[in-house]
Amino acid sequence: MHRFRPTEYEMKAHSITAYPAKSTQAAALCLMIQNNLDPAVAQFPGELVTYGGNGSAFSNWAQYLLTMKYLSTMTDEQTLALYSGHPMGLFPSNKDAPRLVVTNGMVIPNYSSRDDYERLYATGVSQYGQMTAGSFCYIGPQGIVHGTTLTLLNAGRKYLGVEGLGGKLYVTAGLGGMSGAQPKAGVITGAVTIVAEISREAVEKRHAQGWVDVWTESLDECLQLAKVVVYRAVTG
Repeated sequence: MHRFRPTEYEMKAHSITAYPAKSTQAAALCLMIQNNLDPAVAQFPGELVTYGGNGSAFSNWAQYLLTMKYLSTMTDEQTLALYSGHPMGLFPSNKDAPRLVVTNGMVIPNYSSRDDYERLYATGVSQYGQMTAGSFCYIGPQGIVHGTTLTLLNAGRKYLGVEGLGGKLYVTAGLGGMSGAQPKAGVITGAVTIVAEISREAVEKRHAQGWVDVWTESLDECLQLAKVVVYRAVTG
């Protein structure tokens, strides 16, 4: 299905007026879809996976092209129905109805094992849309920064008896789709944060985006940097 992957334009959220749509609401959906597949946003954009390892916007690029085609012709008197990335067609509705109705991963219990899922996903029959991949409203790690920050602050209150984490060392792991919020939450709370990550690509991506200040492959260098920063935070 990679032969259907568009190459004639940059995959990103363009200005809403740039989309050839009859409905502004439909154009907004086009913008959201392309933002979900932006290489700067998506985890595996070529595979249509937005985040979480398997949180898919579509099962294949043919579905993407068909959906964008439907959205370009939709009016405010129509609604597009999608099932696991499959556009089921435009249906008559009204201007107060949703422009898009989405369902993902609907399978019956007898066929809902992991092996069943892998088979259904591989054949393009069903997909796991996570929370915001299949609904096209993923906004990157920023969507979880607030909750992660509150979790850290409450951990400090409960276990350390402090209101802020200034001078405290916070050790965690993961710089993937949602995990990328962890170092930013550490900065907000004042903690010195060490994040372990197995994927060099994920580390470099978060560093380039400004979510990570410094990265190293050396544990000794990491610990030395942490000691220096913690000391500076404590001594002012």
